[in-house]
Amino acid sequence: MLKKKWWPSLLLSALISQQAFSQVQVLGNQVAYNAHTPKSILVSSDAEIPAGTEFIVRSAYTKTTEFTGKLEDGQQVTEWANGKWYNRADFSKLTAKGTYYLVLKVNGKEYESKPFYIGENALTELAVPAIREFFFHQRASSPEELGADKQLLLFGSNKRVDLTGGWCDASGDVSKYFSHLAYTNFMSPQQIPMVDWSMINTVERIPAILDKTNTRASLTEEALYGADYIMRSLSPEGYFYMTVFSYFKKDPSERRVVGLLADSKTTADYQCAYREGGGMGIAALARISTWHKNRDFTSAQYLAAAERAFEHLEKNNLKYCDNGKENIIDDYCALMGATELWLATGKPKYQAAARLRANNLGNRMTHGGYFLADDNKRPFWHAADAGLPIISLARYLDAEKDQTLRAKALNTIRAAVDYNLSVTQAVKNPFGYARQSFLFKDQVQNGFFIPHENESGWWWQGENARLGSLASAMLVGGRLVYPAKNELGVKPEIATYASNLVNWVLGCNPYDMCMMYSYGKVNVPYMASMYGHGSGNGGISNGITGKNADGTGIDWKVEDNGNEWRWSEQWIPHSGWFLQAVTALASN
Repeated sequence: MLKKKWWPSLLLSALISQQAFSQVQVLGNQVAYNAHTPKSILVSSDAEIPAGTEFIVRSAYTKTTEFTGKLEDGQQVTEWANGKWYNRADFSKLTAKGTYYLVLKVNGKEYESKPFYIGENALTELAVPAIREFFFHQRASSPEELGADKQLLLFGSNKRVDLTGGWCDASGDVSKYFSHLAYTNFMSPQQIPMVDWSMINTVERIPAILDKTNTRASLTEEALYGADYIMRSLSPEGYFYMTVFSYFKKDPSERRVVGLLADSKTTADYQCAYREGGGMGIAALARISTWHKNRDFTSAQYLAAAERAFEHLEKNNLKYCDNGKENIIDDYCALMGATELWLATGKPKYQAAARLRANNLGNRMTHGGYFLADDNKRPFWHAADAGLPIISLARYLDAEKDQTLRAKALNTIRAAVDYNLSVTQAVKNPFGYARQSFLFKDQVQNGFFIPHENESGWWWQGENARLGSLASAMLVGGRLVYPAKNELGVKPEIATYASNLVNWVLGCNPYDMCMMYSYGKVNVPYMASMYGHGSGNGGISNGITGKNADGTGIDWKVEDNGNEWRWSEQWIPHSGWFLQAVTALASN
């Protein structure tokens, strides 16, 4: 009797299990791994796959088994509420050069990953030329742009200026920005100047890889091209013009130099504060001046411009801040500008300014390990530049020799590194996605994605730039405070943290989507734009977002009635920060 009663339920259970397992996906980096980085793939299923299930890694060419391992415990991400189980398959010990794919068997059926390549600096060697190609594609160099930008009107004025050059901001936006969210005060991203500084840093940090990939000359040229645009953007008064805005109109004569508010409202508030691109503009010009290379301007002109802009902002920065107060973004951007001037000139006034800003950052560190953005209780969170406070302090330490001041800066970096590890590891987080603290409805909370309700009133989007900035910051900062005798030069937890973020961008995410256009097997659809622009090879898309007002849930769309840009549009800070991440992966 018992058998007759139980048998149908056991059969039904088996059928349900088979149906659930039929949704298995193997999610991984679809491009390449540097040989000595942590390497893993996630297996997604609608039902929990038992820990210890065997997987193998095969050669894509010989089909021979090159590595065997076992899946780790399955986990669900409660906050995402997507019902999925995720098991990690770690194959970090596989370092031999080759192209591979991962295979596992569930309920008698085999599932395979997309192919991927492993090599000594394979990802860095592939990504740097790809990103350089993307930025060349993004140049505002069409006949329409060159003609209009040669004589741009300043908003509310009859005065015209020459702002030719620079890079279009995104695959769907041919405007040019130093920073486009100045009115938010706490969300201002660093755009063209940060991208240029990023290129300069890569040229200096990994010259051997650039030589091997024949990209040193072209990336050097791209960095000089960017510096020339920053030069043209410096006004006679000493401030940088913030935005060349297209109004999303096809007529190039509609382009204007503007300050930008929500909903594309424009003003004459186009003067950059430190946090609105001014600090990073100074940093890029000062650093590239040390190359003693000339393009449209000389290295002496680069340095003189950086010094003039710094002097102007030291006197006028508060006037250009939209709320009349400095915050953490002014501190880390001014620190970058002062540090690069100190390194370039050795002048005591820049040393003093850098020390002041580094001290400010240290004083913003809380007992919880996150920085305060304001003078009250708002945590520092950022959708693009979350790693820049650490990067700015690390760059400051390239100049600072005073042991007491070094110790304070190192303590600040250590607290920030510890915080990023702890907040990310505080919940079930199989992908190792970087979590953050933010203020939502006047309460501090932690989450995976930025809240949709924020100071901008409208701006939330995928955060791949944030991931790149944190990956690079944790490696660069980690080498200073948690050095280790291994290939990446950091303790294993930091290496894993950074690698997880890079792999997420390249396809190891719940949507099996490689965000680097024309690389990997699954890409976002092409996005067209004006003047022959649009999606560019090597460009990084915005990425995955939260679903709800507080950033909880998880979402990804390639079509959304014109709003798909939030996920699929390429944006230059994503590629600029990814360049820093792959540079850091190879530059120990």
